[in-house]
Amino acid sequence: MSTSKDFNGKVVLITGSSGGIGAVAAIEFARYGAQVVVTGRDAQKVSDVAKQCAKESPKGLKPLEVVADVSKNDDCKRLIDSTISAFKKLDVLVNNAGRGIGCPITDTTVLDKYQEAMDTNLKSALYLTHLSVEHLEKTKGNIINISSVAGLKPYLGGFLYCMSKSAMDMLTKCLALELGPKGIRVNVINPAAVRTNFLNALGMSDQQRDQRYDEYGAKYPIRRVGESIDIANVILFLASDESSFVTGINFVSDGGSLNASL
Repeated sequence: MSTSKDFNGKVVLITGSSGGIGAVAAIEFARYGAQVVVTGRDAQKVSDVAKQCAKESPKGLKPLEVVADVSKNDDCKRLIDSTISAFKKLDVLVNNAGRGIGCPITDTTVLDKYQEAMDTNLKSALYLTHLSVEHLEKTKGNIINISSVAGLKPYLGGFLYCMSKSAMDMLTKCLALELGPKGIRVNVINPAAVRTNFLNALGMSDQQRDQRYDEYGAKYPIRRVGESIDIANVILFLASDESSFVTGINFVSDGGSLNASL
């Protein structure tokens, strides 16, 4: 096992780990020895991912399963409290939970949608980090936030999502300055389109989703969209000691799309 992927004895909490990027990252951390906390809003999906983690874990470690909605402050606190109660420490926090949301500025429910976007995409990361600092300082741990190329580039109709991700990027950089002296690194990953159920949550059918991803992929320089493992690999790198001199960066994993004339 390479040193870059040795997480034996590490406790890793990944929000939004009941599906998509978060689930694959949880399974990968488990594969390389970590004790994982799997969390999401759907108990069955949380349980399914936890079983996959236990199956891949070299020591058969069972993840902690926490059904929670990170847009709710009480659930965030229960998530951290449960983790520390179970494992007595925290080494890696991955703020991955997020939701897509789109509307025109003239939408009559724009303030409600603003609150929804910010509560899940930004406030959850801010509050979970606030609650985790004392624990991460003890372990000299690190934080990885999952943003998007939408934080770096405007998208028509996507201003709420773009704003939330742009704010996540700046939160990361400011906290890297503040928490560095405590021995805590903070980095953010900006993926482009990744083949998950993200578009289903925006109301697309499976067929529409697959067609949209194929359209995106045809325009990306490497001629495909991302897969969850692509982003999970970056998460594990940034969480590892091999990136111990890396903090406050945007790690863009986008198949070259930012620089393409899409």
